[in-house]
Amino acid sequence: MKFETDYIEKLAKIIADNELTEISLEDGEQAITIRKDLPEVITAGVPTVAPAAVTSTPAGTTVQSEPKAEVKKGNPIVSPMVGTFYSKPSPDAEPFVKVGDTISVGDTVCIVEAMKMMNEIESEFSGKIVEICVADGQAVEYGQPLMYVE
Repeated sequence: MKFETDYIEKLAKIIADNELTEISLEDGEQAITIRKDLPEVITAGVPTVAPAAVTSTPAGTTVQSEPKAEVKKGNPIVSPMVGTFYSKPSPDAEPFVKVGDTISVGDTVCIVEAMKMMNEIESEFSGKIVEICVADGQAVEYGQPLMYVE
C-alpha cells in the first residue's frame, strides 16, 4: 500500500490547523514524516516564507538529515514558554524593537501570550537586534529563539 496524495494533504492540513510542527506515521513497510518549518522569518525587516518538508521512506529506514548551516550572530533571546508571540503592546502600537535597534538588559522586547496571560519578555543582553526570528501572532515553543542580539 502506498500513501496517497490526498492522505498526505490531509496530514499537512492537520499540522497547519493544530499548530503542530511534525507528524510521523508508519504503515507496514513504509513510513512518512511531514515537518513544518517556521512559516516566516524576518531578517533585516524583510519577511521570507520557509517551505514545508515532506519525506517518505520505507519503515525501519533511518533518515540522516544534513545539519543546517545556520549562522546566527549574537545571543538568542528565547521564549520562556509555549504561547503566541507579539512584537507590540497593542495592534495599533509600534513594535517593542526592530532589527537594528539598540537595547539594554531588562528592556521589554516582545510579549508571549500563554493561557490568556500577556507575559512581557525582557532582554538578558545589551546590544543591537540583528534578527527577529518569528512573525507577529505566530505560535512559539519553549526555548525557541525569538530574536538575536549582537
